[in-house]
Amino acid sequence: MRFSCSQSTLVKALNIVSKAVTSRTTIPILKGILINVDENGFVTMSSSDLDISIENKFEVVDFEPGEIVVQAKLFGDIIRKLPSDIIYIEEKEGNLTIRCSSSEFNIIGSPSDEFPKINLGENGEKLVFDKEVLKEMIKKTSFAASVDESRGVITGVLFEIKEDSFNMVALDGFRMAVTREFVKNAADQSFIIPARTLNEVQKILSETDTENEDVELILNEKRALFIIDNIKVVIRLLDGEYVKYNDILPKESQLKVVLNRSDLMEAIERASLFAKVGKNNLIKLNIQENELEITSKSEEGNVRENVYISREGKNLVIGFNSKYLIDSLKAIDDENIVMLFNTPISPCLITPVEGNEYEYLVLPVRITNL
Repeated sequence: MRFSCSQSTLVKALNIVSKAVTSRTTIPILKGILINVDENGFVTMSSSDLDISIENKFEVVDFEPGEIVVQAKLFGDIIRKLPSDIIYIEEKEGNLTIRCSSSEFNIIGSPSDEFPKINLGENGEKLVFDKEVLKEMIKKTSFAASVDESRGVITGVLFEIKEDSFNMVALDGFRMAVTREFVKNAADQSFIIPARTLNEVQKILSETDTENEDVELILNEKRALFIIDNIKVVIRLLDGEYVKYNDILPKESQLKVVLNRSDLMEAIERASLFAKVGKNNLIKLNIQENELEITSKSEEGNVRENVYISREGKNLVIGFNSKYLIDSLKAIDDENIVMLFNTPISPCLITPVEGNEYEYLVLPVRITNL
């Protein structure tokens, strides 16, 4: 096996495929990257942790077909440290020689037949998404999924295509994120993708600068294949029935507040400086007249912030984990937002001023000691 290409080309490919390499595995070969050179002068780099697998294909010169597995971290560190020049790579008898400018490295490889075969499943049902839309929808939802691996399907993000609407939903028992986009003439279906691996897809979407603005998603019974230009990402789907999230969303409210998103987020971030010292990142919202007062206290001191609001409904005092509110507000781009309340022990719903592009539900915290 032999090929040469620019250092920048290799770095870009490594940055993509390294996202599926794990150091926590008990299977040594999964700490590696499979490098395959085909007879047409294309290199395919592959990696997998069995939950997510990534392939990145790019063209090279001065090539000879073959394949080998190299340790991902060592190979990546070497390539990234080399100067911005042409890199020459050659495999002989299981060892890989890397030459660039005045540098030469020799590293030990592993046989390619030990690397798991990646089942791309390219014969399933195909969906097409706009790259920027998909990236933004992942950003607006995945943070709300549970990080507790024992929680089953709520560690994933629900993809729901229904009645000309493409919805994505995530929740963890304390907050919920819903975002929606219009789709035309799509068949009704739903599936669940683990949030951890979906976040890697978002990173790839952010790092790839291609002319093709569409992302293909091919589904089969147990896996989803994302095709992003010359990159293929295979993800294991979560099996199970997702929470009936529409039943959780409040159908009415006793208090409606309209306010500036940035003003609220910055005020909560300042108030949370004391909240972090105490328990549960607790802050208190006191909604009176045209003012929302945010307070927090700890043994080190206390803070009060005031935000101007437009209000319809009764006064209310309610407590929240500041992190859950900040996470939701960071995911929103709108200048102004609506916050809907009912009682001090009922969840808050954050929505756009117009439409239903997103909904964020945040459960309150009891404030007896604040």
